[in-house]
Amino acid sequence: MRPSLPLLSPRSRGFLPALFVLGLALLACLPAQAVPSFARQTGVDCAACHVGAYGPQLTPFGIQFKLGGYSDTDGKDGKLPLSAMAVINATRTAKDLPEDPGHGYKLNNNTAMQEASVFVAGRIAENLGGFSQVTYSGIEHKWALDQVDLRFARNVRLGDSEALAGVSLNTNPTLTDPFNSIGQWAFPYVSPDFGFGQGNTPLVQNLASTVMGLNAYALWDQHWYGEIGLYDTLSARTLQRIRASDPGKFKSPAVYWRLAYMVDRKRDNFSVGLVGFNAGLQPDRSQLGSADRYSDMGVDASYQFLGNRRHVVTVNASWMRERQTLNYSFANLGADKLKQTLDNFRLTTSYHYEQTWGATLGLFSSRGSADATLNGSSLNGRPDTTGYVLQADWTPWGKETSWMSPLANARLGLQYTGYSHYMGGSNYFDEVNGVQRKAADNNTTMLFLWWSL
Repeated sequence: MRPSLPLLSPRSRGFLPALFVLGLALLACLPAQAVPSFARQTGVDCAACHVGAYGPQLTPFGIQFKLGGYSDTDGKDGKLPLSAMAVINATRTAKDLPEDPGHGYKLNNNTAMQEASVFVAGRIAENLGGFSQVTYSGIEHKWALDQVDLRFARNVRLGDSEALAGVSLNTNPTLTDPFNSIGQWAFPYVSPDFGFGQGNTPLVQNLASTVMGLNAYALWDQHWYGEIGLYDTLSARTLQRIRASDPGKFKSPAVYWRLAYMVDRKRDNFSVGLVGFNAGLQPDRSQLGSADRYSDMGVDASYQFLGNRRHVVTVNASWMRERQTLNYSFANLGADKLKQTLDNFRLTTSYHYEQTWGATLGLFSSRGSADATLNGSSLNGRPDTTGYVLQADWTPWGKETSWMSPLANARLGLQYTGYSHYMGGSNYFDEVNGVQRKAADNNTTMLFLWWSL
């Protein structure tokens, strides 16, 4: 929805892209035995790191593996550094889509290969590792560089306590989150392309693959986590080459930070945290000058009951407020008000039985200032969108005794998204057809197969 970032001096803007390319080269060129994919690299099953044996939800072991720079290994050679993933889905909405989705798809009842990805992921050297992902969109029929996270981490001493400290070169602010509970990693982990989303979201959640950042982080005394990073927008030419959208240009360095406190009691664990992001965005690269300024501030909490892994329950909650000063948009008649706010709330709870059968309920709410220009389809000028997501899934593999463990995994799921409000109310204006449309008309059912190898 929003753009990306520029951030450093001209000299450092040349250095960071060079470092970024060097990191990709390291990941892609090392011998296979040095860069296995994560499950083969560690020799443990998927369920050791992931709740439900699949997906982004991490256990404490998975959190430590990520913070350690993806470099933990069982020491055995002969492993491939490559992984592949594909998502296939069938989607139906309560009422036909308001406009033709193009690319040969219909107004309703679409089946598609949503995406296919190739990963280069794993250990590069002691204390150094990462992953890169290239994705083919089966909807838009094109390849694009998706995500990159290259890390160096090691144990250090701070006074009488130990700390794990590291740096990350990455292409998305929330990609680095160790708890995988906000932004990039928030539920739902698979969403319909022929759907209606979850409303407006803060700028920090809309920068995937359009920026590059360098972050420093530390976990002190196994409890306190801190992270700070600076981000710059990729150049227009680079964005075109990796086939990413162009959000614009940051006027000055964009700052991302994260603070959290975590406790692992083995049978269960919890964390509470704060997150923030500040950036000035120039939406039009041909008219650099004033910028729309965004200040994002949020709080989040998570709880996991793991027990003996037969019954696993998780709860994740987050709330973020974005304060906007729309200097550029207001001056160019793109907004009615100079100062606005956006509040974004998420609550997700899940249950998994024997890391195989799962059920998840997610609630979402996005509420913002009234602005008839920004929110043209809203009947009251507000972008407010609220609803819920229900998902049931089956993950047959990913456990120690599973078929081809730890080489293959898959999840078959049924997901339903319901809306109580969309673009301001229970009804909104369908600008394409010139009629009112109910929020419930957007309710979406999706059957999906999520496979990886």
